[in-house]
Amino acid sequence: MARIMALDPGTKRCGIAISDSSRTMAFPRPALAVNEDLIFELRRFLEEETVDLIVVGRPVALSGNETASTISADELYRQLCVELSPLPVLQWDERLTTTQAQRSLTNAGLKVRQHRQKIDSAAAVVMLQNYLDGQRVE
Repeated sequence: MARIMALDPGTKRCGIAISDSSRTMAFPRPALAVNEDLIFELRRFLEEETVDLIVVGRPVALSGNETASTISADELYRQLCVELSPLPVLQWDERLTTTQAQRSLTNAGLKVRQHRQKIDSAAAVVMLQNYLDGQRVE
């Protein structure tokens, strides 16, 4: 079975996670810089992995209201839908994933200053694992 890739879009970096082939566990991949090469780099990644679905995080406030980050993530989502067609792309609520990722990194023994290089992909792992767990329930 093909894998699922998750993206946690940020202003400077885009966190990446990928599922195992059984779609039960999520694993981090190095985050990519958010710049004009992002789509090219994602295409290159997709050539190396067997992916048949991309899940893009959609950050909204706890109240459910959209933020500047929501608008930016929506733009990336629309761009991926066009640029990577016919590969399916969907959005997933990513509320509190960064908080959970920070807690996990701290529990793993990393100091707060060490989080910066790992937090984006760690948040993508949390989001993808939430997605995978939700698919098993259905």
